[in-house]
Amino acid sequence: MNIINARLRGREGLYRIVLEQDRIVEISPHSPTISAVSNDLDAGGNLVIAPFVEPHIHLDATLTAGDPAWNMSGTLFEGIELWGKRKAQVTHEDTKLRAKKTIDMLVEHGIQHVRTHVDVTDPTLGALRAMVEVREETRHLVDLQIVAFPQEGIESFTNGRALMEQAVELGADVVGGIPHFENTRDQGVSSIKFLMDLAERTGCLVDVHCDETDDPHSRFLEVLAEEARVRSMGARVTASHTTAMGSYDNAYCSKLFRLLKMSGINFISCPTESIHLQGRFDTYPKRRGLTRVAEIDRAGMNVCFAQDSIVDPWYPLGNGNILRILEAGLHICHMLGYADLQRALDLITDNSARTLNLGERYGLEVGRPANLLLLSAPSDYEMIRTQGYALTSIRAGKVIMQRTPAKVARF
Repeated sequence: MNIINARLRGREGLYRIVLEQDRIVEISPHSPTISAVSNDLDAGGNLVIAPFVEPHIHLDATLTAGDPAWNMSGTLFEGIELWGKRKAQVTHEDTKLRAKKTIDMLVEHGIQHVRTHVDVTDPTLGALRAMVEVREETRHLVDLQIVAFPQEGIESFTNGRALMEQAVELGADVVGGIPHFENTRDQGVSSIKFLMDLAERTGCLVDVHCDETDDPHSRFLEVLAEEARVRSMGARVTASHTTAMGSYDNAYCSKLFRLLKMSGINFISCPTESIHLQGRFDTYPKRRGLTRVAEIDRAGMNVCFAQDSIVDPWYPLGNGNILRILEAGLHICHMLGYADLQRALDLITDNSARTLNLGERYGLEVGRPANLLLLSAPSDYEMIRTQGYALTSIRAGKVIMQRTPAKVARF
């Protein structure tokens, strides 16, 4: 299969991309003297890129909003309480069915790499066992990383440490945590040290729900970053949410950023979810409830955007479209400047791939997997301005999704 008339990010002119079996074998300037063949895909001068990445979602909880009740306060903590009730009703097949429906949504929007957090504060580890099966059964659609996520804590949940260790033995790729939800600060610190020990011992990646609160005194990020620094694990460690950073004073943040840069850790922001859940205890002025995305990016650290939830106790909306999150995030994070818009897709592609540690399994380069997207616009800026979409998704050299644009008739 060949793709012709393709525009590539950061390069002038149009290109021809040749795919053989499951690899990219050639990327060369497009020549109009080369005749198109029947199975060529014509990009029409629009962007061709590596697939979109969803770096933070909870597939075990999707499509459960309103069951058993709706989150009326809109707070993170009511969401956790409601999920605790819904979790008691979860079955193996229920988890698999909802997760697969959600993966289909993601695929329809050009996503081929997914990191899902799976609640392991369950003595049976039922959701984790189901998601390990889903990972195998959907390999033709997505590469799925599974995070052992202790939704109700490691130290403050009965047998929390043992459940985390068992989750890794059962096949979790990533070790998670939620230190700000532990009963005490000491437990929060202890949970980070435990999960970092577990990851270092087993070779797992790390992705911690860290300081997902408006409380300016919630400062577990510094603990995670220092643990990553002293262990030289920064590239394998991710801090998700870190919304308390939006409430830190600038003097403390100045010192913190020095440590964060030395640590080399990654950051994930879930802008639509955070703007919904945070700031709930404020009157006016209301805090925006997000981490400092623009500042992290401009300091040269790696940050990306994610959906987090789709129709669950924490967030009642969502349809799998990561471009919706990108547009909202750029607005919310004050990132509509010229330079930001020229490289906006980094926040849902390259930066996310780096966070997931995909390495040479990702990217539009000769020799890499033939996984790519044809988009509906010729540039990052035009994708945002026109609210663009993925037209064609190719995986292992085969088309797995194709979208026909809507037509508007004018009279």
